[in-house]
Amino acid sequence: MVRVLTGALSLLLLAACGKQDTQLGQGGSVVSGSAGPAGSHNASQALMKCEAPVATLALVENPRGYTYGGANGLPETPLPLVRLLAQQSGCFRVVDRNAGLRQTIQEQELKDAGILRQQGSTVHKGKGYEAQYALTPSLTFSQMDAGRQVGGLLAQIPVLKNFVGAAEQVKLKEAQVALMLVDTETTEQVAAATGSVRVTDLGVGGIVLGGVSAAGAGWSNSAEGKVIAAAFLDAHNQLVVQVRELQAKALPAPIPTRKGG
Repeated sequence: MVRVLTGALSLLLLAACGKQDTQLGQGGSVVSGSAGPAGSHNASQALMKCEAPVATLALVENPRGYTYGGANGLPETPLPLVRLLAQQSGCFRVVDRNAGLRQTIQEQELKDAGILRQQGSTVHKGKGYEAQYALTPSLTFSQMDAGRQVGGLLAQIPVLKNFVGAAEQVKLKEAQVALMLVDTETTEQVAAATGSVRVTDLGVGGIVLGGVSAAGAGWSNSAEGKVIAAAFLDAHNQLVVQVRELQAKALPAPIPTRKGG
């Protein structure tokens, strides 16, 4: 009987092999959706917005990078997520000073070299928009496992030693970031904001503290990048409060879009 059950279980496992459940739009981080001619779409409900853009904005890389103070296995830069937040909020018209700009310059060079068509070409000099503000993101710190520290502190207190094992299952994932906004005409830093987030992962089964069960109330394991993305969302919201007080600058004409959506 045991052999029959074992064989049946093996067949079920083999039948399940190779099958994947793909769910579009699931996973990811709190920074989600899109921005463009249709406006902000499927953005986080926590994202703060402006009624109208106040200026053009370029996002620039932090010269110190983003891999210090933790950042294990992170992408090279958070700029794509911060760019999306900036456009979804509607506070700025976003211009590219990174990969998109390099491609624009390449297209102009190809035209100047006679490789691209000349008549009817849409690649022309002097059509770029100036960046009236520059925004620099910075990762202040990232700590993904503070549970061991909690357990170490409890171990030093005699009456709490019995809780050390439970406390070490608690992982506090924390991150703090900063955003610096500079007026490119005057070089003045006109606004700065920090953002932070803490994710409490209770591990398997949860723990009981103060007579209140914490089982089932914790967050699931979160990759470091997701925690940092949430911190940037918080920092952006803090920045929007300041941006709303800025006097709007003269903006270039928007790119024409198809009427009626």
